[in-house]
Amino acid sequence: MAVHKLILDDDFAEAEYTLIAIHCNLEDYRLAYLLNKNLGISLTRKKSDLKFNKGVITYPIYHWDDEKQQVSWHLVSNICKTEAVQEVDVNSLFSNNQKVIKTSFLLPEHKSVNYFLKIDFEFSNNKQKLLLNNILNIAQIATAYSLSANQVKTKEHLIFS
Repeated sequence: MAVHKLILDDDFAEAEYTLIAIHCNLEDYRLAYLLNKNLGISLTRKKSDLKFNKGVITYPIYHWDDEKQQVSWHLVSNICKTEAVQEVDVNSLFSNNQKVIKTSFLLPEHKSVNYFLKIDFEFSNNKQKLLLNNILNIAQIATAYSLSANQVKTKEHLIFS
C-alpha cells in the first residue's frame, strides 16, 4: 500500500500582520489613549489579560476591531513584573525572607521594547511609514519601528484569540 506524505511550507501557516515595537515609559492605559487620539482608533482593554505560566505572568492587552476595513488592532505590553518571596540562606535565628521582583517578557528576544502594536493586516510600505510617523509624533514615545515576522522567534506569543 502506498503512503502519501503531505509537506506544508512554513509560509502556509504564516499569518499576515504588521508588528510595531514601541519604546516609552507610559502606563498602558495612557499609551492606548494617546494612540486612539492620534491614530483615530478605539483601543479598549480586554476583560482578561494575556496569561502565561498558569496565570502567574499576565500582560495587559488592548483590542479594537475596525469593522469598516475588517482589521484587528492589538496593543500589548512586553513587560510583566511579578513579586516573589525568596528565602535567603543565612545562618540566623530568624527566618530571612526577601521579596524579589522578577521581570518577564512577552517576546524575550526584544527586551528593550515596552509595547507591541499588532495589526492583523499587512500594510504597504507607504501606509506603514505614515502610521509610524503618526506614532512618532506622540511626544511621550521615545521611538517606534516595524518588526518583520522573521525578527520574532516566539511567534506563538502573538496569537491573541
